[in-house]
Order: sequence, then C-alpha cells, then structure tokens
Amino acid sequence: MSAILPAQWPAPPQVRALQTTRLGGVSRGVYAEFNLGTRSGDDLRDVESNRRRLHDVYGVPDAVGWLHQVHGTRVLQVPRSVDSDCADASWTAQPGAVCAVLTADCLPVLLCDADGRCVAAAHAGWRGLCGGVLEQTVAALPAPPSALMAWMGAAIGPQAFEVGPEVRERFIKQDAQAVTAFTAGRGDRWLCDLYALARQRLQRAGVSQIYGGGLCTYSDARNWYSYRRDGDCGRMATLIWIN
Repeated sequence: MSAILPAQWPAPPQVRALQTTRLGGVSRGVYAEFNLGTRSGDDLRDVESNRRRLHDVYGVPDAVGWLHQVHGTRVLQVPRSVDSDCADASWTAQPGAVCAVLTADCLPVLLCDADGRCVAAAHAGWRGLCGGVLEQTVAALPAPPSALMAWMGAAIGPQAFEVGPEVRERFIKQDAQAVTAFTAGRGDRWLCDLYALARQRLQRAGVSQIYGGGLCTYSDARNWYSYRRDGDCGRMATLIWIN
C-alpha cells in the first residue's frame, strides 16, 4: 500500500477524495511515518512537514478545514463561519475548500452529491455513530439524501473492536436492527462492526449508495495507525474537496 488510498466510488470527476496511510512521512518512533495529527504528542515540526507533503506531493489544496474532534455530532461548514473548530464533521460547496477528519481506529465517512456540488467528511467512532453524527452530516448538506453517496475509509474491524454490553444496548435501544452488528465475545464483551452500524445509519437517513469498508486498522500495523493496538500513535487523514 502507498501513502494514499483513493476513495473507490462513482463520484463526479471534480470530487477528489482520499485517506492517508501511515506511510511516506517524516515522523519518528511510535508516530512513524505520516502522522497528520497535531494533538497526538508528536513533534509539531514533523506534523507540519507531513501536512505540507499533502499539498506539495499529493495535490491537496491549502485550505484544509482541520477540526478539533471530540466524538460529538457537531457539523461545521468550511471555510468556517464561526470561530470554533470543535466539531466531528464538516461540509462545503466551495471549490478548493477541503473537508478533513483524523482517525486512528474510528471510522471516517465521506459524502458527496451526484452532481459534485457539495461534499462532507465525518469522524464516526461508536460515540459519534450512536449520537447521530452521520445523520447530522446528511442533514447539513444542501442536497436530498437520495442524491448522496458515501464512502467509508479504514477503521478498526469487527473482529478486533471489543465493547461492553452497555454500548450494544445503546445502539439496539435506538434501532433494533443494530443487533446484527454485534457478535458475542469474551465474557460479557461484544465485538462491534462499525461498518455495519454506519451502513444502517446512512440507509435510515436516506443514503442508499454506500461504498468502501472492510479495511482493519487494528490488524494491519504496517499501513495504519491504531489507538486500540498501540496507545500512543499518529493519525491518518481522510479528505474530500471539489476541484
């Protein structure tokens, strides 16, 4: 795998979308190599060098709307119309403005409309999914849900993501179909399929075209950072913009 994983979906040609891997940057130690997270504990000079590489090598526009992610459901428009960058999703209809989320096991989800006039990126760990971050992102876009398509990047896979019974109960209380996204694990623990939960949520919100999924950050230490696996680690970025 290379430093960049392009989104595989039938988006309009003016929509550019990708997820970075951990390969190809200058970060060292537990953050090696392509860490893009400024709050990870890495040397900020290395992170800034890696972020410049996004622009200089991979053609990402300079106007990236980096967020301060808090596992919530707030959705911002970029360029930002408010001072705070505290949010877990963003959208834009402005060409050259980049929506971005950082992950290291949580699920990144990209959205665009069929005409390529609006795009969005969402950070969806289990808390965000349960809180409704995908539904909020779909609602924020100036296009009907039926006109949207989604792509899911790499996240911790269902064979590795163990949660307590209270997490399972919260999802099932909201939607009985969520029971299919959990498999019995050790003792009272459950294995959780973030991809399945995201598909269910998107479909309930009216989005039927859903692509991607299936790559596990936890089980592939060569290509992906994983907080569950390593603790201190870097962050991948998932980005989308309109050319």
